[in-house]
Amino acid sequence: MIAHHAAGLTPAVFLVSGIFFGLSAMTYGEGASLYQERGGASVFARHGLNETVSFVAAWAIVLDYTILVAVTALTVPSYLAAFWAPLGRGGLEIAVALAVIGFVAADNLLGVTPRRLRRRIFVTVADLVVQVVVIVVGFAVVFEPHRSLAAEVSASPQELRRLIGPGSFLIVLIYVGIAIVGIGGLPVHHGVSALGTKHLRAPLLGLVEAYHPRWLADVLKYAVAIVAAAGLIAAAGSSMIGVSRAGFLLTSNRQIPSALGRLHQRWGTPYIIIGIAALTAAALVLPTNVELLIGIYAFGALLAITIAHVSVIALRFREPDHRRGYEIPVSFPFRGARVPLPAVLGALLGGAGWISLVVVHTGARYVGIGWLIVGLAVFVVYRRNQGTPLPLRMTIPKGQPRHEAPEPELGSIMVPVFGSELDDDIVQTAARLAGPEHDDLDPEGAVIEALWVFEVPLALPLDVPLPDAQVQRAKAALARAKVVGEEYEGVVVATAMVRARRAGQAIVAEAKRRGVEAIVLAAEEPSRVRGGSRLGSAGPLDNYLGEVTKYVIRKAPCRVILTAPPDTRRATAKAEDGEAAGEHESVAKP
Repeated sequence: MIAHHAAGLTPAVFLVSGIFFGLSAMTYGEGASLYQERGGASVFARHGLNETVSFVAAWAIVLDYTILVAVTALTVPSYLAAFWAPLGRGGLEIAVALAVIGFVAADNLLGVTPRRLRRRIFVTVADLVVQVVVIVVGFAVVFEPHRSLAAEVSASPQELRRLIGPGSFLIVLIYVGIAIVGIGGLPVHHGVSALGTKHLRAPLLGLVEAYHPRWLADVLKYAVAIVAAAGLIAAAGSSMIGVSRAGFLLTSNRQIPSALGRLHQRWGTPYIIIGIAALTAAALVLPTNVELLIGIYAFGALLAITIAHVSVIALRFREPDHRRGYEIPVSFPFRGARVPLPAVLGALLGGAGWISLVVVHTGARYVGIGWLIVGLAVFVVYRRNQGTPLPLRMTIPKGQPRHEAPEPELGSIMVPVFGSELDDDIVQTAARLAGPEHDDLDPEGAVIEALWVFEVPLALPLDVPLPDAQVQRAKAALARAKVVGEEYEGVVVATAMVRARRAGQAIVAEAKRRGVEAIVLAAEEPSRVRGGSRLGSAGPLDNYLGEVTKYVIRKAPCRVILTAPPDTRRATAKAEDGEAAGEHESVAKP
């Protein structure tokens, strides 16, 4: 497709793309070394910018992976046509493409094993070897500078050799080399090359068919057809992995409805996302318009890569002291931070490329922008319906969203919430302890009772009007607890607010009244003023737990499960050593 638009400048376009690739590789290297999470640009944006930008990046990546499935599937029959020409046109072409999509969807649904990954690696290496052979043979038999470069490129052969000399990336070497050989074997006439017209969907096949002698062309034709078809199928499979992971990341971060990320009970794969991606890719195949698909792909790719560059730059300001396993070279000081120059150049190139694409490519403009609008609408509506602020960063534990729950242990659990950072952990602990069904008399499943206690001083009546700020804070904490808890299969979260003189007394009283089987509680730190010495002797609970926690443990009519706060003394010591601070400990009352 590049040859269709750039003609004799195709090698130069690939060279510029290779430079941009190198800049992007450095940015992704630094970003990935900061956070050991899958998601690329989306993860960088979550930490460096905000949740909305993170969603845009992930949404664009989902679009790109889906399009890659369609494009790779659609080009497979064009290579297989080397064995039987009808496979490359009409209904058979669509049938083969749909079969490829169905195969990779089923393959990913069953789960990718190490053996399958090794097979894909082998196919990829074989594909690269064949491309190198095509380049070497092409330079020997068809490359003639005066045919391919005259009146199109002003560079000399010596300058071209320097462009693909030592130090370039392997991918740049291969694709710049193929571009040069391609223009040599299928030269530009009147601004048009057969690479971008007749051989648009199988350019390597068209290239080797131009080789001579004829026997060499025939041998390479069938070798390229076999390896390219296998490589494209492997690429379709990898793209399906990508879309399932990107979509699952969106559900895990509560950016789209979490039900879409439901994992299959047997295979543990996000089967709903895989099914939607397969159907979407199949729909994209039907028009058989490769150029339109690649234009839309460029829309998403440039947007995501630009966001990655900007996010890594922002992280240099937000987290300048964060340990980086890899750091982009060549930085300059600016407002107290060291700004990576390659990331700045990458952001400028990516942004300029994205803007130019939106301006000149009609399909990318309307389909790409439409995709973003629909996605943002889903994101905003979903977050507001769940009572979750748009900038709030939320994550379900790995492997937990909508996974089939194990055999239940507890059917009703009380969870007092206090609006602290531990609330999510407490609710998630309760949800994992709960199960989809308690017994035959309670078919609705397990219930978590999320409770907020307003402590009213003795100097005021219990029915005194509460400050609006406190009420709103309680409602927000309870709404968030409901969202977190109901991400687990078969769990229902009921919320309530009560008034009391003492929080511990209210928790125990509500537990008795509601007949819960357990209380999961965020243990507060012991008071330095009202310590165990007040009672004359300090027991083990007095040394580590506050008054509310001690009261609930001693008086509760049921099991009590605590998630203790971090040890602040150890946290301070670890922070000084540059290590992550904070640990969770559990104690239980039988």
